[in-house]
Amino acid sequence: MELQIQNLKKCYGEKVALDLPELTIGSGELVGLVGNNGAGKTTLLRLILDLIKADEGRVLSGGVDVSATAASGRESETWKSYTGSFVDGRFLIDFYTPEEYFTLIGRLYGIPQDTVDTRLKDYEQLMHDEILGTHKYLRDFSEGNRQKIGIIGAMFINPKVLLLDEPFNYLDPSSQIVVARLIQKMNRELGTTVLISSHNLSFVSDISSRILLLEKGRLIKDLPNNEGSAAQELNNYFNAEA
Repeated sequence: MELQIQNLKKCYGEKVALDLPELTIGSGELVGLVGNNGAGKTTLLRLILDLIKADEGRVLSGGVDVSATAASGRESETWKSYTGSFVDGRFLIDFYTPEEYFTLIGRLYGIPQDTVDTRLKDYEQLMHDEILGTHKYLRDFSEGNRQKIGIIGAMFINPKVLLLDEPFNYLDPSSQIVVARLIQKMNRELGTTVLISSHNLSFVSDISSRILLLEKGRLIKDLPNNEGSAAQELNNYFNAEA
Protein backbone atom coordinates (compact mmCIF):
# COMPACT_ATOMS: atom_id res chain seq x y z
CA MET A 1 0.00 0.00 0.00
CA GLU A 2 1.50 3.33 -1.07
CA LEU A 3 1.86 6.33 1.24
CA GLN A 4 2.04 9.82 -0.23
CA ILE A 5 2.99 13.05 1.54
CA GLN A 6 1.84 16.25 -0.14
CA ASN A 7 2.95 19.68 1.10
CA LEU A 8 2.78 18.49 4.69
CA LYS A 9 3.54 21.01 7.41
CA LYS A 10 3.13 21.04 11.19
CA CYS A 11 4.14 23.91 13.47
CA TYR A 12 4.00 24.47 17.20
CA GLY A 13 3.94 28.21 17.60
CA GLU A 14 6.84 29.57 15.56
CA LYS A 15 8.70 26.25 15.61
CA VAL A 16 8.43 24.15 12.46
CA ALA A 17 8.11 20.54 13.60
CA LEU A 18 7.75 19.12 10.09
CA ASP A 19 7.92 20.53 6.57
CA LEU A 20 7.76 17.93 3.79
CA PRO A 21 6.79 19.23 0.35
CA GLU A 22 6.62 15.79 -1.22
CA LEU A 23 7.41 12.20 -0.29
CA THR A 24 6.23 8.82 -1.56
CA ILE A 25 6.76 5.51 0.20
CA GLY A 26 6.06 2.82 -2.33
CA SER A 27 3.93 -0.23 -1.73
CA GLY A 28 6.02 -2.97 -0.14
CA GLU A 29 8.95 -0.76 0.83
CA LEU A 30 10.67 -1.15 4.21
CA VAL A 31 11.78 2.36 5.07
CA GLY A 32 13.85 3.53 8.03
CA LEU A 33 13.32 7.00 9.46
CA VAL A 34 16.31 8.45 11.32
CA GLY A 35 17.40 11.74 12.83
CA ASN A 36 18.35 13.35 16.11
CA ASN A 37 15.79 14.24 18.77
CA GLY A 38 13.47 16.93 17.48
CA ALA A 39 14.03 15.99 13.84
CA GLY A 40 10.31 15.38 13.28
CA LYS A 41 10.22 11.58 13.12
CA THR A 42 7.42 11.02 15.63
CA THR A 43 5.51 14.02 14.28
CA LEU A 44 5.52 12.43 10.82
CA LEU A 45 4.25 9.10 12.15
CA ARG A 46 1.49 10.83 14.11
CA LEU A 47 0.41 12.79 11.05
CA ILE A 48 0.29 9.62 8.95
CA LEU A 49 -1.93 8.07 11.65
CA ASP A 50 -4.13 11.19 11.90
CA LEU A 51 -3.32 11.47 15.60
CA ILE A 52 -2.50 15.14 15.12
CA LYS A 53 -3.72 17.57 12.48
CA ALA A 54 -1.48 19.11 9.87
CA ASP A 55 -1.38 22.86 9.46
CA GLU A 56 -1.00 22.39 5.73
CA GLY A 57 -1.00 19.53 3.25
CA ARG A 58 -2.17 15.96 3.54
CA VAL A 59 -1.22 12.30 3.79
CA LEU A 60 -2.67 9.76 1.37
CA SER A 61 -2.76 6.07 2.25
CA GLY A 62 -3.68 3.99 -0.76
CA GLY A 63 -4.97 7.19 -2.31
CA VAL A 64 -7.19 7.97 0.69
CA ASP A 65 -6.71 11.19 2.66
CA VAL A 66 -6.15 9.94 6.22
CA SER A 67 -7.69 13.08 7.71
CA ALA A 68 -10.91 12.70 5.72
CA THR A 69 -14.06 11.30 7.32
CA ALA A 70 -17.23 9.79 5.95
CA ALA A 71 -19.10 12.93 6.98
CA SER A 72 -16.82 15.03 4.79
CA GLY A 73 -18.29 13.46 1.68
CA ARG A 74 -14.83 12.55 0.39
CA GLU A 75 -13.49 9.28 1.74
CA SER A 76 -14.15 7.08 4.73
CA GLU A 77 -11.58 5.93 7.28
CA THR A 78 -11.08 2.56 5.60
CA TRP A 79 -7.28 3.02 5.72
CA LYS A 80 -7.45 2.22 9.42
CA SER A 81 -8.61 -1.31 8.67
CA TYR A 82 -5.27 -2.24 7.10
CA THR A 83 -2.88 -0.14 9.21
CA GLY A 84 -0.98 -1.47 12.21
CA SER A 85 0.95 0.87 14.48
CA PHE A 86 2.66 1.31 17.80
CA VAL A 87 3.97 4.77 18.64
CA ASP A 88 4.21 4.67 22.44
CA GLY A 89 2.84 3.07 25.59
CA ARG A 90 -0.29 5.22 25.49
CA PHE A 91 -1.55 2.88 22.77
CA LEU A 92 -1.89 0.19 25.45
CA ILE A 93 -4.85 -0.29 27.80
CA ASP A 94 -3.29 -0.64 31.21
CA PHE A 95 -6.16 -2.41 32.97
CA TYR A 96 -6.33 -5.21 30.38
CA THR A 97 -4.37 -8.45 30.45
CA PRO A 98 -2.39 -9.25 27.29
CA GLU A 99 -5.03 -11.80 26.29
CA GLU A 100 -7.80 -9.22 26.66
CA TYR A 101 -5.78 -6.64 24.75
CA PHE A 102 -5.09 -8.95 21.81
CA THR A 103 -8.70 -10.13 21.76
CA LEU A 104 -9.91 -6.54 21.60
CA ILE A 105 -7.60 -5.77 18.69
CA GLY A 106 -8.84 -8.89 16.92
CA ARG A 107 -12.43 -7.76 17.31
CA LEU A 108 -11.65 -4.25 16.08
CA TYR A 109 -10.06 -5.70 12.94
CA GLY A 110 -12.68 -8.42 12.45
CA ILE A 111 -10.29 -11.28 13.19
CA PRO A 112 -11.88 -14.43 14.73
CA GLN A 113 -10.51 -15.48 18.12
CA ASP A 114 -9.15 -18.79 16.83
CA THR A 115 -7.21 -16.87 14.17
CA VAL A 116 -5.89 -14.46 16.82
CA ASP A 117 -4.68 -17.42 18.88
CA THR A 118 -3.02 -19.03 15.85
CA ARG A 119 -1.25 -15.86 14.78
CA LEU A 120 0.05 -15.14 18.27
CA LYS A 121 2.03 -18.39 18.08
CA ASP A 122 4.25 -16.69 15.51
CA TYR A 123 5.39 -14.33 18.29
CA GLU A 124 6.18 -16.93 20.98
CA GLN A 125 9.92 -16.41 20.56
CA LEU A 126 9.46 -12.72 21.36
CA MET A 127 7.16 -13.32 24.34
CA HIS A 128 9.47 -15.85 26.08
CA ASP A 129 6.57 -17.22 28.19
CA GLU A 130 6.60 -13.88 30.05
CA ILE A 131 3.41 -12.35 28.60
CA LEU A 132 0.57 -14.79 27.93
CA GLY A 133 -0.78 -16.75 30.88
CA THR A 134 0.74 -14.45 33.49
CA HIS A 135 -2.64 -13.02 34.67
CA LYS A 136 -0.99 -9.60 34.91
CA TYR A 137 -2.40 -6.27 33.79
CA LEU A 138 -0.44 -4.40 31.14
CA ARG A 139 0.41 -1.69 33.66
CA ASP A 140 2.33 -4.25 35.73
CA PHE A 141 4.71 -5.39 33.00
CA SER A 142 8.24 -4.11 32.53
CA GLU A 143 8.81 -1.47 29.87
CA GLY A 144 10.43 -4.12 27.70
CA ASN A 145 7.44 -6.44 27.81
CA ARG A 146 5.02 -3.55 27.33
CA GLN A 147 7.01 -2.69 24.21
CA LYS A 148 6.71 -6.27 22.98
CA ILE A 149 2.95 -6.32 23.60
CA GLY A 150 2.51 -3.09 21.64
CA ILE A 151 4.59 -4.34 18.71
CA ILE A 152 2.78 -7.69 18.61
CA GLY A 153 -0.59 -5.91 18.73
CA ALA A 154 0.43 -3.86 15.69
CA MET A 155 1.75 -6.84 13.73
CA PHE A 156 -0.48 -9.87 14.33
CA ILE A 157 -3.32 -8.23 12.34
CA ASN A 158 -1.11 -8.72 9.23
CA PRO A 159 -1.39 -5.09 8.17
CA LYS A 160 -0.78 -3.69 4.71
CA VAL A 161 0.89 -0.69 6.35
CA LEU A 162 2.98 -0.96 9.52
CA LEU A 163 4.25 2.08 11.46
CA LEU A 164 6.56 1.64 14.46
CA ASP A 165 8.23 4.37 16.49
CA GLU A 166 11.46 3.26 18.17
CA PRO A 167 10.55 -0.46 18.15
CA PHE A 168 13.93 -1.46 19.65
CA ASN A 169 13.57 0.72 22.75
CA TYR A 170 13.60 -1.09 26.12
CA LEU A 171 14.37 -4.45 24.49
CA ASP A 172 17.28 -6.70 25.36
CA PRO A 173 19.67 -7.54 22.48
CA SER A 174 18.07 -10.92 21.73
CA SER A 175 14.59 -9.39 21.53
CA GLN A 176 15.87 -6.59 19.29
CA ILE A 177 17.12 -9.20 16.84
CA VAL A 178 13.80 -11.07 16.95
CA VAL A 179 11.81 -7.88 16.32
CA ALA A 180 14.04 -6.96 13.38
CA ARG A 181 13.54 -10.42 11.86
CA LEU A 182 9.77 -10.29 12.37
CA ILE A 183 9.58 -6.91 10.61
CA GLN A 184 11.65 -8.21 7.70
CA LYS A 185 9.56 -11.37 7.46
CA MET A 186 6.28 -9.43 7.36
CA ASN A 187 7.63 -7.10 4.69
CA ARG A 188 9.02 -9.95 2.61
CA GLU A 189 6.18 -12.47 2.90
CA LEU A 190 3.12 -10.19 3.05
CA GLY A 191 4.41 -7.23 1.07
CA THR A 192 3.62 -4.92 3.99
CA THR A 193 4.69 -1.31 3.58
CA VAL A 194 6.80 -0.59 6.67
CA LEU A 195 7.99 2.72 8.13
CA ILE A 196 10.07 2.49 11.30
CA SER A 197 11.58 5.36 13.24
CA SER A 198 14.66 4.49 15.25
CA HIS A 199 17.88 5.80 16.76
CA ASN A 200 19.40 2.35 16.28
CA LEU A 201 21.34 2.88 13.05
CA SER A 202 22.63 -0.68 13.03
CA PHE A 203 19.22 -2.34 12.85
CA VAL A 204 17.79 0.30 10.51
CA SER A 205 20.70 -0.20 8.12
CA ASP A 206 20.41 -3.98 8.35
CA ILE A 207 16.72 -4.28 7.47
CA SER A 208 15.65 -1.18 5.53
CA SER A 209 15.66 -0.93 1.75
CA ARG A 210 15.61 2.86 2.00
CA ILE A 211 16.48 5.36 4.74
CA LEU A 212 15.08 8.85 5.25
CA LEU A 213 17.15 11.31 7.29
CA LEU A 214 15.29 14.20 8.89
CA GLU A 215 16.80 17.32 10.39
CA LYS A 216 14.72 20.00 12.12
CA GLY A 217 11.56 18.80 10.41
CA ARG A 218 12.98 18.62 6.91
CA LEU A 219 14.07 15.71 4.78
CA ILE A 220 17.77 16.21 4.04
CA LYS A 221 18.70 12.77 2.69
CA ASP A 222 16.72 10.04 0.94
CA LEU A 223 19.12 7.12 0.73
CA PRO A 224 18.76 3.80 -1.11
CA ASN A 225 20.11 1.09 1.15
CA ASN A 226 21.25 -1.83 -0.93
CA GLU A 227 22.98 -4.30 1.41
CA GLY A 228 23.60 -1.60 4.00
CA SER A 229 25.07 0.91 1.53
CA ALA A 230 23.61 3.88 3.45
CA ALA A 231 25.39 3.04 6.71
CA GLN A 232 28.62 4.93 6.01
CA GLU A 233 26.84 8.08 4.90
CA LEU A 234 24.67 8.01 8.03
CA ASN A 235 27.69 7.44 10.27
CA ASN A 236 29.48 10.36 8.64
CA TYR A 237 26.48 12.62 9.22
CA PHE A 238 26.01 11.74 12.89
CA ASN A 239 29.74 11.84 13.62
CA ALA A 240 29.86 15.35 12.19
CA GLU A 241 26.91 16.32 14.41
CA ALA A 242 28.56 14.94 17.55
